[in-house]
Amino acid sequence: MTRASALNTAARYFDTGSFARDLGELVAHETESQTPDKAAELPRYLEQALIPRLNALGFTCNIHPNPAQDAGPFLVAERIEDDTLPTVLTYGHGDVIRAQTDQWRDGLHPFRLVDEGDRLYGRGTADNKVQHLINILALQAVIDTRGSLGFNSRFLIEMGEEMGSPGLSEFCAANRGVLAADVLIASDGPRLQSDTPTMFMGARGGISFDLIVDLREGAHHSGNWGGLLADPAMILAQALSTITDARGQIQVPEWQTTSLTDDIRLALRDLPLKGDGGPEIDEDWGQADLTPAERVFGWNSFAVLAMKSGVPEAPVNAISGHAKAACQLRFVVGTDLDDILPALRRHLDAHGFEAVQIVPHKRAFFSATRLSPDHSWVRFVAHSLEETSGKVPHILPNLAGSLPNEVFADILGLPTVWVPHSYRGCSQHAPNEHVLKSVCRDALTLMTGLFWDIGHTGGPA
Repeated sequence: MTRASALNTAARYFDTGSFARDLGELVAHETESQTPDKAAELPRYLEQALIPRLNALGFTCNIHPNPAQDAGPFLVAERIEDDTLPTVLTYGHGDVIRAQTDQWRDGLHPFRLVDEGDRLYGRGTADNKVQHLINILALQAVIDTRGSLGFNSRFLIEMGEEMGSPGLSEFCAANRGVLAADVLIASDGPRLQSDTPTMFMGARGGISFDLIVDLREGAHHSGNWGGLLADPAMILAQALSTITDARGQIQVPEWQTTSLTDDIRLALRDLPLKGDGGPEIDEDWGQADLTPAERVFGWNSFAVLAMKSGVPEAPVNAISGHAKAACQLRFVVGTDLDDILPALRRHLDAHGFEAVQIVPHKRAFFSATRLSPDHSWVRFVAHSLEETSGKVPHILPNLAGSLPNEVFADILGLPTVWVPHSYRGCSQHAPNEHVLKSVCRDALTLMTGLFWDIGHTGGPA
């Protein structure tokens, strides 16, 4: 009944192949929340893949309908050992992004786990099935070793995160008592470097929207009408060029954050971003007076996700009547979410682009959150991860991506600490999604050590 025994139990589970078998069972569920004809897969994943596993660990499980129409259900599981003990809430999502089956390379399939070298391929291996599986297995290793957790555990699994977590805020607001806890410790996203633990305490917010120029019905011959009809694609391109300059620096005044303070700069100063399977960083892109870490973790970024005018696959000699760009702003704490699109409207109008419509995407925004790196739970988790790995973890004030952390931080009022179990080159949201076996094994022992330490000490003093 020692910490080392629990770590050995977790490592042995991985080394015997049980981990890959369990992950394969989760990956086989085709839980594409963005695909309406896969709706039945969402509750099935909870009922068949998770509840039996959690019941075996002494959890009581309940599936709750989503208050949002046509959105996936929620699973709430709890193991209450003693009302006087601290309670840890853990979160994950069982839905995955669209499969993109025809784009995976030969020998791979999104819903079949494939083991190649240090990689496990399949949709959900990185986002997020492997991450909540690791946390469940870490709890199991502690229970198998100690006979108990030494704390109370609550799990919340949603099935709509890839759709913007519809109904999650309303569900948590209505079930504060059911989800009451002392801290959220959850896992999503990538490590900064695959060989070093990472922690983050919040996330950049994200809002998606279309910019549309709709001038007329149909297209018209470019010879007969060229020079006479305004071109919506040109108007849209010119409008986009006012949002950033040529190197991507944001030009909308209200989108330029004021929250990159000295303490945040200090926290970001030595964080590595290069290598580890990702593309090369473009040093001459983004805010010129910021370091790469400050640009991605401490500043806002605008992206054009897709653009279309006419029929790009089969262009004809005609001036289109319509052009559209799907756009996104990732933003940090200090940016007024409610003023993002009104500020863009004012900006476009001031530059003479009143014809450009702004159409927000349905269910496509997350708020920005951040917890101080000096918080007692942050220090506790960091100490535990360092004790297990022998490495000082990379500590981010917030993730560069977006996730529904505001639900836990603002609605449930919890300190939030995330320990990600993937890496930046994992092809998340793309074909050939995968996770590294070396990261999974390491993460399994890290979380086992963390849960052991919470049960042993009761958490931070």
